[in-house]
This record gives sequence, structure tokens and C-alpha cells, in this order.
Amino acid sequence: MHRMLIFCCFLAWGFSLVSCKKDTEICADCLEDNVFKQAILDTTPYVLNVPSWLPKPIIPSDNVLTMKGVELGRRLFYDPILSKDSTLSCAGCHSLNKSFTDGLPLSKGEKGLVGIRNSMALVNLAYNTRGFFWDGRVNSLENQVLHPIEDPLEMNNTIQEVELRLRRNKKYPALFKEAFGINSKNEITTDLLAKAIAQFERTLISGNSRYDQVIWGQKGFPEEDEVRGIELFFIEFAGSVNHPGCSHCHFNPLFTDNQFRNNGLDYVASLLDFKDPGRRNATQNINDSGRFRVPTLRNIAFTAPYMHDGRFKTLEEVLQQYEKAGMVLLMKILISFPLSCLKEIKRI
Repeated sequence: MHRMLIFCCFLAWGFSLVSCKKDTEICADCLEDNVFKQAILDTTPYVLNVPSWLPKPIIPSDNVLTMKGVELGRRLFYDPILSKDSTLSCAGCHSLNKSFTDGLPLSKGEKGLVGIRNSMALVNLAYNTRGFFWDGRVNSLENQVLHPIEDPLEMNNTIQEVELRLRRNKKYPALFKEAFGINSKNEITTDLLAKAIAQFERTLISGNSRYDQVIWGQKGFPEEDEVRGIELFFIEFAGSVNHPGCSHCHFNPLFTDNQFRNNGLDYVASLLDFKDPGRRNATQNINDSGRFRVPTLRNIAFTAPYMHDGRFKTLEEVLQQYEKAGMVLLMKILISFPLSCLKEIKRI
């Protein structure tokens, strides 16, 4: 009888613990639901601070910049929740201190798997209307955002899993409601995720380097070697189709034309023999073989190694490549401009 009484007491105590645990869980869920219900849409505009010498950023009408949208995008950009094993965020391959590149010849994805191309700088994306990635395979920044999530060599995740994680997260539902006015957690989609990250990435404007301050802002004077570098950089070799000047592709003020070009890196027997077909993968046009997007030279001193496959470790090696192509005037002295003058890293 005594043993039976003790057993009943333990049983009652166990049931009370389970009940308390359930009550605690319910209360926690209620708290999260209340936070979501109390959140309200905030359409306060995000105003881009753009220097007067840069063109007006191109912002799509269906994804205007808002304070809450940019804030959400920044949070998602730095959150490893998007990768399959929750270890890799967008910032893992796009570090602020490297002008949003990763310093590797070829980017590394989840579990250290090596990709096929060099990580591109994410500056001044608001000016690009000609396709993203080295081969331009997507036509909008919103579409670009989703590709790394599903790429097995990058985040290696699925759209369905990412949506499920965000809906179950304690904080994201309320943040999505503030940014986009959703009425249900089930309305959190990767389309909205892409819009948020795209909003953040469009705020990554680079246009106030020493070069800009001297040339456009008329603050101070360039050094003698910088003046010589400017002269060489903007030379267009008259009558030379094969050897245009640097500014032919990297012209003011963005220092890129965002076009796709074959810059003579590789010599092949035929257009089908390029190790990386480049733009041809996107267009299926054989004439686009070996063509890659012209990268910006802004912050170029921070984005080594260079080219689509990261084959050159230094800017000197890059210039030596062009010297071999016949552009002898570009050697060494050009390093002083704009390669060093265009540096601009700011906390974002």
C-alpha cells in the first residue's frame, strides 16, 4: 500500500511537469503570435545617399526601398539560416572588408565545396540592367538572390526548406510583416526574401573614393604619378580595334559598362574549346563563348584575386596580362590610378 502511494505521487508529479511544459510552450507560441499580430506594415522610404557625380540608381517599381525592407534584407544577408547546414550566409562569400568578395580564387560553398568561379563584388548593383553573375544568366537582382540558395556548390538548400525555416523562426514573421504587410506566416516566401536582400544590396553604393573627391569634388590635387596614371588609363588608342584603352570597358563613373566581353585571357582552337564557356551558357550563342561580365574597378584593390576564375593574385599580374596583349603603356605606372585611388570601404 505504501509503495502504491509513492508510485501515485511520482505519477502525479510527472503529469504536472508535462502539463507545465506544455503550458510554457503554449505561452511561448502565444507570445510569438502576439508579436506577429502587433507588427504593422512600415513603408518609410529608405533614401540612398548617392554622390552627385553618380547616375540615378535604378530601382524597380515593384520593389522600392524602405527602411524595414532594407533592414530585413541586411539581416537575411548575414544569416546562415539560408544554407542547408545553417553554416553559410551570403556574407560568407561576400565580405564587407573585401568589397563583398571572399578573397578566394574560386568561392567555397557549404561543407567547403569549391565552386567554378570567383566571387564578384556586390557594389553598385543598382546600376546594372544587363544581367547578373559572370555570365549574366539572370536578368534581375531579385532572381539572382535565389540562385545561390539552391546551388549544390553554394548553399545547397531548397526553396521549400528555406520558406519553412523562416515561417517557424521566432523573429522573421514579424519582420516580414513590417516590411511587406503579410497577414499570415504562410505568406513568407522566397520571393519576398529575394526582394528584401535585393533592397539591401542596392544600398551598397561606392562612389566617394579619393579619386571622386579629387576629380569630381575638387578637393585636393592628384599626385604626379596619379596624374600620369589618369592619362594612361583614359587613352583610347586611335585606329586600334584590338587594343582599346582601359576606359573603353571601364569608363566613368562606374568603371564598368556591365557588358560581356572576351578580354583575351585564353587562346583556344575554336569557340567550343573554352574551359569555361562563359556567356554562352546563358545565351546558347556560340559567339558568346569566353565572354564574361566586365567587373567594376571600384574597390579593386580589395577584391583580389582577379578574373572570373581568380587566376591572377595581384594587380601587377593583371597588367602584365594586358601588356602581353599589346597594351605596353599600362605597365606599373597605372597601378597608381585608379586601382589605388578608387578604394572605399564603409561600414554597412
